[in-house]
Amino acid sequence: MTQAHADSIFIRACSGLPTPRPPVWFMRQAGRSLPEYRAIRGTGTILRAIADPDLATQITLQPVQRYGTDAAILYSDIMTPVHAIGFGVDIAPGVGPVVEHPFRSRADLQRLRPLDPEQDTPYVVQTVRNLVSELTVPLIAFAGAPFTVASYLIEGRPSRTYVNTKALMHTDEALWFDLMDRLADLAIESLRSQISNGAAAAQLFDSWAGALSPADYERFVLPSSTKVMTAVAELGVPRIHFGVNTAELLGLMASAGAEVVGVDWRTPLDAARLRVPASVGLQGNLDPALPAAGWGPTEPAVLDVLARGGGNPGGRGGHIFNLGHGVLPETNPEVLERVIELIHSTATENEQR
Repeated sequence: MTQAHADSIFIRACSGLPTPRPPVWFMRQAGRSLPEYRAIRGTGTILRAIADPDLATQITLQPVQRYGTDAAILYSDIMTPVHAIGFGVDIAPGVGPVVEHPFRSRADLQRLRPLDPEQDTPYVVQTVRNLVSELTVPLIAFAGAPFTVASYLIEGRPSRTYVNTKALMHTDEALWFDLMDRLADLAIESLRSQISNGAAAAQLFDSWAGALSPADYERFVLPSSTKVMTAVAELGVPRIHFGVNTAELLGLMASAGAEVVGVDWRTPLDAARLRVPASVGLQGNLDPALPAAGWGPTEPAVLDVLARGGGNPGGRGGHIFNLGHGVLPETNPEVLERVIELIHSTATENEQR
């Protein structure tokens, strides 16, 4: 990490250091809500776009150039490593990850060979290098957490119930933990590569962990997420741990080792603050539907998030403004521009006090 990035408002907030305002970026800030994205993305699959370093670089840069966000996040997908090692994963438009032959038995472990980023995902390596040479803000590396990736591999596509995933978890613990260990190693190698090539922070997406009870999360998922976070800690960059519908899991997710825990829109930040250690920062948590609905409902909600995220007496954990999940395709970019302007105005107000 460069000294300039270490001194950036985003890294300072991740590290619990004082900032004049919350830094801001948006999950899925690069994507279908941007007309410039639609203009260059073409008709190919997302995996094809990810495999084109020049295109992936442009797409990653677009929201930073339009919005002036305080961080960029690599344009990629949590299933990229699994796709790259030949497990048979595609990203179907309007559906999400689809697995040709879902994970069903111990024999399927052989399909999850180790990841060699230089050989298997050289396009990701090149995209990261391109971005580090062009960006003036920190680049966030990311990976899918073992549970969420496992849920796609086992279910074969997005699920509402995760019945097959939970069945494997509870009926064959040995196979479950072997699977989680393989997926943790994939995440670690992917993150190590991104960070060693210049990414300044890392986010672990456990998007569907909220489908689990706290007891099941602690027993079946926390060990593998902790393994990933511990490996990333050795690389000296801030770590963010995010999931959806994880109100009852926030303390456990923090215990995996992150400096920052992402909070979705269902849990007010002041309530989330009581569930994690004071040293841990919070990221979030505007409802993504509000910017898609226009500025009218968005403005008061932004102010509410800022007010609830600002209180941490005696603690070092900061607040990073984000949505509670990804930007929706229907969102008007002008609304997000106004969100940024409003957050920036809080710095001016703080300076005048």
